[in-house]
Amino acid sequence: MGIVTSPVKRHRLTEEIIAPGEVTINDYRSSQVTSRITSQVIARHARMGDAVTRGQKLLTLSSVGMAEAQSQLLVADREWQRVKKLGRKVVSERRYIAAQVNRQQAYAKVLAYGMTEFQIGALLKQGDASKATGTFDLLSSQDGTVISDPFVLGQVVEPGQVLMEITDESLLWVETQLSPDDVVDIAIGTPTRIHRGADKWLKGHVVQIHRRIDETTRTLPVRIEVNNARGLLRPGLFVKVALQTAKGEAVIAVPKSAVTLLHGERVVFVLEGYELYPQLVETGDSRSDWVEIQNGLKEGDEIVTRGMFLLKSLLLKSQIGDAD
Repeated sequence: MGIVTSPVKRHRLTEEIIAPGEVTINDYRSSQVTSRITSQVIARHARMGDAVTRGQKLLTLSSVGMAEAQSQLLVADREWQRVKKLGRKVVSERRYIAAQVNRQQAYAKVLAYGMTEFQIGALLKQGDASKATGTFDLLSSQDGTVISDPFVLGQVVEPGQVLMEITDESLLWVETQLSPDDVVDIAIGTPTRIHRGADKWLKGHVVQIHRRIDETTRTLPVRIEVNNARGLLRPGLFVKVALQTAKGEAVIAVPKSAVTLLHGERVVFVLEGYELYPQLVETGDSRSDWVEIQNGLKEGDEIVTRGMFLLKSLLLKSQIGDAD
Protein backbone atom coordinates (compact mmCIF):
# COMPACT_ATOMS: atom_id res chain seq x y z
CA MET A 1 0.00 0.00 0.00
CA GLY A 2 3.03 2.32 0.00
CA ILE A 3 3.05 2.45 3.80
CA VAL A 4 6.36 2.49 5.72
CA THR A 5 6.72 1.73 9.43
CA SER A 6 9.58 2.12 11.92
CA PRO A 7 10.07 1.66 15.68
CA VAL A 8 9.76 4.57 18.09
CA LYS A 9 13.13 5.70 19.48
CA ARG A 10 14.55 8.47 21.60
CA HIS A 11 16.08 11.41 19.75
CA ARG A 12 17.98 14.49 20.77
CA LEU A 13 15.92 17.21 19.14
CA THR A 14 17.94 19.66 17.11
CA GLU A 15 17.57 23.39 16.73
CA GLU A 16 18.83 25.39 13.78
CA ILE A 17 20.82 28.58 14.04
CA ILE A 18 20.22 30.71 10.95
CA ALA A 19 22.96 33.11 9.88
CA PRO A 20 24.22 34.80 6.71
CA GLY A 21 27.35 33.42 5.08
CA GLU A 22 29.70 33.95 2.18
CA VAL A 23 31.14 31.31 -0.12
CA THR A 24 34.94 31.37 -0.30
CA ILE A 25 37.59 29.25 -1.96
CA ASN A 26 39.03 26.34 -0.01
CA ASP A 27 42.55 27.55 0.81
CA TYR A 28 43.66 23.97 1.43
CA ARG A 29 42.71 23.09 -2.15
CA SER A 30 44.15 26.20 -3.80
CA SER A 31 47.52 27.34 -5.09
CA GLN A 32 49.26 30.37 -6.56
CA VAL A 33 51.45 30.36 -9.65
CA THR A 34 54.47 32.63 -9.24
CA SER A 35 57.93 33.13 -10.70
CA ARG A 36 60.93 32.67 -8.42
CA ILE A 37 63.09 35.11 -10.38
CA THR A 38 62.60 38.33 -12.33
CA SER A 39 61.16 37.26 -15.69
CA GLN A 40 59.12 38.34 -18.69
CA VAL A 41 55.90 36.59 -19.73
CA ILE A 42 56.24 35.46 -23.35
CA ALA A 43 53.36 32.98 -23.71
CA ARG A 44 50.08 32.12 -22.05
CA HIS A 45 48.75 28.55 -22.17
CA ALA A 46 45.68 28.90 -19.90
CA ARG A 47 43.29 31.66 -18.95
CA MET A 48 40.76 32.50 -16.25
CA GLY A 49 37.94 29.97 -16.10
CA ASP A 50 39.93 27.14 -17.67
CA ALA A 51 39.98 23.73 -16.01
CA VAL A 52 43.58 22.58 -15.62
CA THR A 53 45.30 19.42 -14.43
CA ARG A 54 48.38 18.81 -12.33
CA GLY A 55 51.54 19.23 -14.42
CA GLN A 56 49.79 21.19 -17.20
CA LYS A 57 51.77 24.01 -18.83
CA LEU A 58 50.35 27.41 -17.83
CA LEU A 59 52.92 30.06 -18.79
CA THR A 60 56.23 30.40 -20.58
CA LEU A 61 58.66 32.91 -19.10
CA SER A 62 62.03 34.27 -20.17
CA SER A 63 64.73 35.44 -17.78
CA VAL A 64 68.29 36.71 -18.09
CA GLY A 65 69.08 35.11 -14.75
CA MET A 66 67.71 31.78 -15.95
CA ALA A 67 69.74 32.02 -19.17
CA GLU A 68 72.92 32.46 -17.15
CA ALA A 69 72.01 29.56 -14.86
CA GLN A 70 71.20 27.31 -17.83
CA SER A 71 74.50 28.17 -19.50
CA GLN A 72 76.43 27.42 -16.31
CA LEU A 73 74.66 24.07 -16.03
CA LEU A 74 75.46 23.07 -19.61
CA VAL A 75 79.14 23.96 -19.16
CA ALA A 76 79.33 22.18 -15.80
CA ASP A 77 77.56 19.12 -17.18
CA ARG A 78 79.91 18.92 -20.17
CA GLU A 79 82.93 19.04 -17.86
CA TRP A 80 81.44 16.45 -15.53
CA GLN A 81 80.66 14.05 -18.38
CA ARG A 82 84.25 14.42 -19.66
CA VAL A 83 85.80 13.84 -16.23
CA LYS A 84 83.48 10.95 -15.43
CA LYS A 85 84.37 9.26 -18.71
CA LEU A 86 88.10 9.59 -18.06
CA GLY A 87 87.68 8.17 -14.58
CA ARG A 88 89.52 8.64 -11.30
CA LYS A 89 92.61 6.81 -12.57
CA VAL A 90 93.26 9.48 -15.20
CA VAL A 91 92.12 12.74 -13.57
CA SER A 92 93.07 13.95 -10.13
CA GLU A 93 90.72 13.39 -7.22
CA ARG A 94 90.45 17.14 -6.75
CA ARG A 95 89.35 17.75 -10.36
CA TYR A 96 86.92 14.83 -10.22
CA ILE A 97 85.20 16.09 -7.06
CA ALA A 98 85.20 19.71 -8.27
CA ALA A 99 83.51 18.76 -11.55
CA GLN A 100 80.92 16.70 -9.73
CA VAL A 101 80.14 19.43 -7.18
CA ASN A 102 80.00 22.18 -9.81
CA ARG A 103 77.51 20.17 -11.85
CA GLN A 104 75.35 19.48 -8.77
CA GLN A 105 75.35 23.15 -7.76
CA ALA A 106 74.49 24.33 -11.28
CA TYR A 107 71.67 21.78 -11.47
CA ALA A 108 70.30 22.85 -8.08
CA LYS A 109 70.39 26.51 -9.10
CA VAL A 110 68.34 25.97 -12.26
CA LEU A 111 65.90 23.83 -10.29
CA ALA A 112 65.58 26.52 -7.61
CA TYR A 113 64.94 29.16 -10.28
CA GLY A 114 61.85 27.31 -11.46
CA MET A 115 62.69 24.72 -14.10
CA THR A 116 61.32 21.22 -13.53
CA GLU A 117 63.53 18.13 -13.62
CA PHE A 118 61.88 17.14 -16.89
CA GLN A 119 62.68 20.54 -18.44
CA ILE A 120 66.25 20.34 -17.16
CA GLY A 121 66.62 16.86 -18.63
CA ALA A 122 65.48 18.13 -22.03
CA LEU A 123 67.98 20.99 -21.85
CA LEU A 124 70.86 18.67 -20.98
CA LYS A 125 70.04 16.35 -23.87
CA GLN A 126 70.63 19.25 -26.26
CA GLY A 127 74.06 19.77 -24.67
CA ASP A 128 74.64 23.06 -26.49
CA ALA A 129 75.27 26.25 -24.51
CA SER A 130 73.59 28.23 -27.31
CA LYS A 131 70.32 26.59 -26.23
CA ALA A 132 70.47 28.41 -22.90
CA THR A 133 67.79 30.91 -23.95
CA GLY A 134 66.45 31.54 -20.46
CA THR A 135 62.95 30.33 -21.31
CA PHE A 136 61.10 27.99 -18.97
CA ASP A 137 57.52 26.92 -18.27
CA LEU A 138 55.41 27.27 -15.14
CA LEU A 139 53.20 24.23 -14.51
CA SER A 140 50.05 23.69 -12.49
CA SER A 141 50.68 22.02 -9.15
CA GLN A 142 47.10 20.73 -8.88
CA ASP A 143 43.86 19.91 -10.64
CA GLY A 144 41.40 22.78 -10.53
CA THR A 145 40.08 25.94 -12.17
CA VAL A 146 41.99 29.13 -12.95
CA ILE A 147 40.16 31.82 -10.94
CA SER A 148 42.49 34.75 -11.65
CA ASP A 149 45.30 35.64 -14.07
CA PRO A 150 46.31 39.28 -13.45
CA PHE A 151 49.04 39.69 -16.10
CA VAL A 152 49.53 40.54 -19.77
CA LEU A 153 51.95 39.17 -22.35
CA GLY A 154 55.29 40.95 -22.29
CA GLN A 155 54.89 41.97 -18.67
CA VAL A 156 58.00 41.84 -16.50
CA VAL A 157 57.20 40.09 -13.23
CA GLU A 158 59.08 40.05 -9.96
CA PRO A 159 59.79 37.04 -7.71
CA GLY A 160 56.68 36.01 -5.77
CA GLN A 161 54.29 38.02 -7.94
CA VAL A 162 51.04 36.07 -8.36
CA LEU A 163 50.39 35.28 -12.02
CA MET A 164 47.55 32.80 -11.61
CA GLU A 165 45.39 31.39 -8.84
CA ILE A 166 44.01 27.87 -9.12
CA THR A 167 41.43 26.25 -6.86
CA ASP A 168 39.47 23.03 -6.67
CA GLU A 169 35.88 24.29 -6.65
CA SER A 170 34.39 20.86 -5.94
CA LEU A 171 34.87 21.46 -2.21
CA LEU A 172 34.32 25.06 -1.08
CA TRP A 173 34.09 26.90 2.22
CA VAL A 174 31.26 29.01 3.59
CA GLU A 175 32.28 31.60 6.18
CA THR A 176 29.72 32.76 8.75
CA GLN A 177 29.80 34.72 12.01
CA LEU A 178 28.09 33.51 15.20
CA SER A 179 27.67 34.98 18.65
CA PRO A 180 29.75 33.33 21.39
CA ASP A 181 26.52 32.05 22.99
CA ASP A 182 25.54 30.22 19.80
CA VAL A 183 29.00 28.78 19.27
CA VAL A 184 28.65 26.90 22.57
CA ASP A 185 26.20 24.56 20.80
CA ILE A 186 28.39 24.16 17.69
CA ALA A 187 31.24 21.68 17.26
CA ILE A 188 33.53 20.40 14.52
CA GLY A 189 31.37 18.19 12.33
CA THR A 190 28.08 19.95 13.14
CA PRO A 191 25.72 19.34 10.19
CA THR A 192 24.70 22.41 8.21
CA ARG A 193 22.48 23.35 5.31
CA ILE A 194 23.39 26.04 2.80
CA HIS A 195 20.57 27.88 1.00
CA ARG A 196 21.45 29.50 -2.31
CA GLY A 197 17.98 30.52 -3.45
CA ALA A 198 15.26 28.86 -5.52
CA ASP A 199 14.66 26.42 -2.64
CA LYS A 200 18.00 24.75 -3.25
CA TRP A 201 19.78 23.50 -0.14
CA LEU A 202 23.24 21.96 -0.02
CA LYS A 203 24.60 19.89 2.85
CA GLY A 204 27.81 20.76 4.65
CA HIS A 205 29.51 20.50 8.01
CA VAL A 206 31.56 22.71 10.32
CA VAL A 207 35.31 22.24 9.85
CA GLN A 208 36.79 25.13 11.84
CA ILE A 209 35.74 27.45 14.67
CA HIS A 210 38.00 30.43 15.27
CA ARG A 211 39.40 30.87 18.75
CA ARG A 212 39.49 34.67 18.77
CA ILE A 213 36.40 36.88 18.89
CA ASP A 214 36.20 39.57 16.21
CA GLU A 215 36.82 42.86 18.03
CA THR A 216 34.44 44.81 15.79
CA THR A 217 31.43 42.49 15.53
CA ARG A 218 32.01 40.58 18.80
CA THR A 219 31.33 37.35 16.92
CA LEU A 220 33.28 34.18 16.20
CA PRO A 221 34.00 33.19 12.59
CA VAL A 222 32.87 29.66 11.75
CA ARG A 223 34.01 27.83 8.62
CA ILE A 224 31.81 25.27 6.85
CA GLU A 225 32.88 22.82 4.15
CA VAL A 226 30.40 22.17 1.34
CA ASN A 227 30.48 19.59 -1.45
CA ASN A 228 30.13 21.63 -4.65
CA ALA A 229 30.55 18.81 -7.17
CA ARG A 230 27.52 20.09 -9.10
CA GLY A 231 28.98 23.59 -9.33
CA LEU A 232 26.00 25.36 -7.75
CA LEU A 233 28.16 27.65 -5.61
CA ARG A 234 30.74 30.26 -6.63
CA PRO A 235 33.26 32.08 -4.44
CA GLY A 236 31.85 35.45 -3.36
CA LEU A 237 28.22 34.28 -3.35
CA PHE A 238 26.15 35.28 -0.30
CA VAL A 239 24.07 32.45 1.16
CA LYS A 240 21.92 31.57 4.16
CA VAL A 241 23.39 29.08 6.61
CA ALA A 242 21.39 26.76 8.88
CA LEU A 243 23.47 25.04 11.55
CA GLN A 244 21.93 22.17 13.50
CA THR A 245 22.47 22.05 17.25
CA ALA A 246 21.63 19.33 19.77
CA LYS A 247 20.28 20.52 23.12
CA GLY A 248 18.89 18.82 26.20
CA GLU A 249 18.17 15.18 26.86
CA ALA A 250 17.03 12.62 24.32
CA VAL A 251 13.22 12.33 24.27
CA ILE A 252 10.69 10.09 22.58
CA ALA A 253 10.20 11.71 19.20
CA VAL A 254 8.76 10.74 15.84
CA PRO A 255 9.03 12.18 12.34
CA LYS A 256 6.53 14.97 11.72
CA SER A 257 5.16 12.88 8.87
CA ALA A 258 3.98 10.29 11.42
CA VAL A 259 1.59 12.68 13.19
CA THR A 260 -1.73 13.49 11.56
CA LEU A 261 -5.12 14.97 12.48
CA LEU A 262 -8.06 12.62 12.70
CA HIS A 263 -11.42 14.11 13.72
CA GLY A 264 -9.55 17.09 15.14
CA GLU A 265 -7.21 14.98 17.29
CA ARG A 266 -3.49 14.35 16.83
CA VAL A 267 -2.89 10.67 16.21
CA VAL A 268 -0.13 8.29 15.22
CA PHE A 269 -0.95 5.01 13.52
CA VAL A 270 0.47 2.06 15.44
CA LEU A 271 1.12 -1.37 13.97
CA GLU A 272 0.37 -4.21 16.39
CA GLY A 273 0.68 -7.64 14.90
CA TYR A 274 -1.12 -7.36 11.57
CA GLU A 275 -3.44 -4.57 12.65
CA LEU A 276 -3.12 -0.80 12.38
CA TYR A 277 -4.95 1.54 14.72
CA PRO A 278 -4.85 5.30 15.43
CA GLN A 279 -3.26 6.20 18.76
CA LEU A 280 -3.99 9.57 20.37
CA VAL A 281 -0.78 11.40 21.23
CA GLU A 282 0.24 14.52 23.10
CA THR A 283 3.00 16.40 21.31
CA GLY A 284 5.68 18.68 22.71
CA ASP A 285 8.57 20.54 21.12
CA SER A 286 9.01 20.39 17.37
CA ARG A 287 12.47 20.76 15.86
CA SER A 288 13.47 20.34 12.24
CA ASP A 289 11.71 17.18 10.96
CA TRP A 290 10.95 15.71 14.39
CA VAL A 291 8.28 16.23 17.05
CA GLU A 292 8.38 15.21 20.70
CA ILE A 293 5.72 12.78 21.95
CA GLN A 294 4.91 13.45 25.62
CA ASN A 295 2.11 10.90 25.95
CA GLY A 296 0.64 8.06 23.90
CA LEU A 297 3.73 6.19 22.69
CA LYS A 298 6.64 4.30 24.18
CA GLU A 299 9.99 3.17 22.86
CA GLY A 300 9.72 0.19 20.55
CA ASP A 301 6.19 0.89 19.31
CA GLU A 302 5.98 0.25 15.56
CA ILE A 303 4.40 3.27 13.87
CA VAL A 304 3.58 4.41 10.35
CA THR A 305 6.04 7.06 9.15
CA ARG A 306 5.10 7.24 5.48
CA GLY A 307 1.90 6.75 3.51
CA MET A 308 -0.31 8.59 5.99
CA PHE A 309 -2.60 10.13 3.37
CA LEU A 310 -3.37 6.74 1.85
CA LEU A 311 -3.98 5.23 5.29
CA LYS A 312 -6.37 8.01 6.33
CA SER A 313 -8.27 7.68 3.06
CA LEU A 314 -8.75 3.95 3.60
CA LEU A 315 -9.83 4.51 7.20
CA LEU A 316 -12.38 7.18 6.27
CA LYS A 317 -13.79 4.98 3.50
CA SER A 318 -14.23 2.09 5.92
CA GLN A 319 -15.99 4.38 8.40
CA ILE A 320 -18.33 5.65 5.69
CA GLY A 321 -19.04 2.06 4.68
CA ASP A 322 -19.86 1.14 8.27
CA ALA A 323 -22.21 4.13 8.54
CA ASP A 324 -24.09 2.98 5.43
